[in-house]
Amino acid sequence: MSLQRHFSDDGGRDIDWSRTSKDYAEHRPDYPAEFYDQLAERGIGLPAQRILDLGTGVGFLAHSFALRGARVTGVDIAAGQLKIAQQRAANANLEIEYQLANAENTGFAEATFDVVTASQCWLYFDKPRATAEAKRVLRPGGLLAISHLCWLPGKSPIARESEALVLRYNPVWTGAGLTGDVPAQLDGYFEGHFEEIDLVVFDAEIAFTHESWRGRWRACRGVGATLSPEQIAQFDREHAELLSRTVPDRFNVTHRIDCRILRSLA
Repeated sequence: MSLQRHFSDDGGRDIDWSRTSKDYAEHRPDYPAEFYDQLAERGIGLPAQRILDLGTGVGFLAHSFALRGARVTGVDIAAGQLKIAQQRAANANLEIEYQLANAENTGFAEATFDVVTASQCWLYFDKPRATAEAKRVLRPGGLLAISHLCWLPGKSPIARESEALVLRYNPVWTGAGLTGDVPAQLDGYFEGHFEEIDLVVFDAEIAFTHESWRGRWRACRGVGATLSPEQIAQFDREHAELLSRTVPDRFNVTHRIDCRILRSLA
C-alpha cells in the first residue's frame, strides 16, 4: 500500500521518504533531551499518556515518548520509514503501534488520544483537514504539539554551502534559507478547533562528523527523497569534497527547535 503524495512547494515534485529511510534513521538527529524535558513540564510525554504521532517517520518522537512510559501510536504514509520505526522499537523492547495512514484520515475513533504530535511534517499535510482530524481523535481538552528541528544557515557557513549544493541539483527545492522564525499568529484553520497555550523555542548545538552530515543531507527531501540514485551519488561525492575543504571532521551546527502547543476546544 502506498500513500505517497507530491509536494507542491517544490515544483510539484514527488517525494518518497521511504527512499531515505536508512540515512534518515542513522544520520538525522533526534531532538535533544531538553526538548522532551520541556514538553514533559507542559504535560506532554507523560507515563501512560496516549499519544498519536502524525508523520512519525522512523519514530523519533514515538520512540522517545515510549521510553518515558507513554502509550504511543505512530502513523505515516511511507512504508519504508515505518519498517525502520518498527525495527527500532523491537530492538529497544518498546511497545509502539505503527500504522500506514495519513494525517487527514487516521482511522482512529473519536476522543482516543490525550496528545497528538507532528514533528517536521505539518507543512506536508492538508492543514485544515489535518487540524480537524487531530481535534476529532483528541479527548476534550487534549493537546496538539507541532514541532521543528532546523539547521540555521544564518549561523552556520557549512549549512549555507550545503544548501547551495542541493540547489544546484534541485533548483525547485524550497528548504533553503530558513531563519528559524516562528510565526507570531496562529493560521486561520485552527480557529474554532484549537487555542495556543504555549510556545517552546530554543537553539541547540548539534554535533556532526563528515559522515553524519553527508548522511543527514542525503536524507533531505531535496536530495534522497526526490533525486535519482545517480544524482544522489554525484551530490554526495561533491558534498564530501566540500566538507574536506571547509570543516574539520567533527563540528557543530546550530539548530533552532520550536514547538507550538495547542489545546483542543470544546
